[in-house]
Amino acid sequence: MPKLSVWFVRTALVYLAVGFTVGAVLLAAPGLQLGVPAARLRPVHIEFMLTGWMVQLALGVAFWILPRFRTGTERGPEEIAWLSYGLLNIGVMVAAVGAIMGLPPVVPLIGHAAQGLAAGAFALHSWPRVKVFGAAR
Repeated sequence: MPKLSVWFVRTALVYLAVGFTVGAVLLAAPGLQLGVPAARLRPVHIEFMLTGWMVQLALGVAFWILPRFRTGTERGPEEIAWLSYGLLNIGVMVAAVGAIMGLPPVVPLIGHAAQGLAAGAFALHSWPRVKVFGAAR
C-alpha cells in the first residue's frame, strides 16, 4: 500500500475513534446530565464521521486501488494528492473547531471550502488514472 494511502487510512481511523467518542458523549449527556451542550458537539460528530472518516477512507483506498501507469511513476505526481490530504484535514479541523467554539458561520464555511478544494485536487490527480476496463495505458 502506498505511503499516502496509509496516511489517509490511519487518519480516517483516528477520526472514527474520536467521532465515536463524541457520539457516545452526545448519547450519554442527557441521561447523565453532564451539562455538555449537544448543539455544539453534534456538528463536530458529523464532521468527524462523514468527512474525517468516510471521505478520507474512500480517498485513501481510491489512491491505492485506481489503475497505475505502466510507464513513469506508478500513480503520477503525488504532490497534488498530498495537497488533497492536507486540505481535507485542515478543512475538517477548521469546521469542527469553528462549530465547537461557536465562531461565526464563516469559519466552518472556510473549512468546508478547504474540503471542496481537497476533493478537486484529488479529482485532478486521479482523473488520468480512470480508464475503461481492459484499456492499455
